[in-house]
Amino acid sequence: MSAVLDFPAGLHARGTLRPCATCRVRRMSVCDAIPEADLARLGAIAIGGVARPGKLFIEESDPATAFFNITSGTARLYKLLPDGRRQITGFANGGNFLGLAVSDTYAFSAEAIDTVHYCRFPRTRLRVLMHDFPLMEERLLKFASIELVAAQEQMLLLGRKSARERVASFLIARSRLDAAAQGSRSPFVLPMARGDIADYLGLTIETVVRTLKRLRDEGMIEVSNTSTVVIRDRTSMLGLAEGSHQL
Repeated sequence: MSAVLDFPAGLHARGTLRPCATCRVRRMSVCDAIPEADLARLGAIAIGGVARPGKLFIEESDPATAFFNITSGTARLYKLLPDGRRQITGFANGGNFLGLAVSDTYAFSAEAIDTVHYCRFPRTRLRVLMHDFPLMEERLLKFASIELVAAQEQMLLLGRKSARERVASFLIARSRLDAAAQGSRSPFVLPMARGDIADYLGLTIETVVRTLKRLRDEGMIEVSNTSTVVIRDRTSMLGLAEGSHQL
């Protein structure tokens, strides 16, 4: 069986109904711009998909023919250098809208870390919907602006921050993301491997592991099962992430 499966967006992979009205990430995505009464039009142009761990569902330089709205799971976004080296540029989670290409091809690859469910929208058909619902285009522009700010933050992180500041910034960002999704601060999970974190932060795996251990030994974080993290001293972590608290 293929590791990337497509099926009508109104259905789960198992064949049970999953209308857009009950999508748990709709309020966090561009789809929220569509009124409840018109959600059937949105569902009619969407194709649901499942990408198993380690499988691509967007490939850099392929024709950018569709948008992707992740409904669950986590994907790594990356670019490849001519010599084959990989730079992870971000991680996408439920509610993230991918494929806002400025050219006719995708600028990055998207690969499932765990099982990723998504809705795929053909660009030509979504443009028709945006014409009828201008608020959707406004939300797309907002998402594009958020991506620009994230890119600027990444430039600062890689260009000026120390290893400790980079790791602290990453953990704070992930905790905020989880809190936004869950509605409260709680232990959060890092589904990506240490190597992915290192690639994203421009560090070695050894540096990431050593820094996490030091933060844990200092009582700033707690790590269990290698992936579940609790920030114990948020004030110090925020100061470290912002470069105003060196320990």
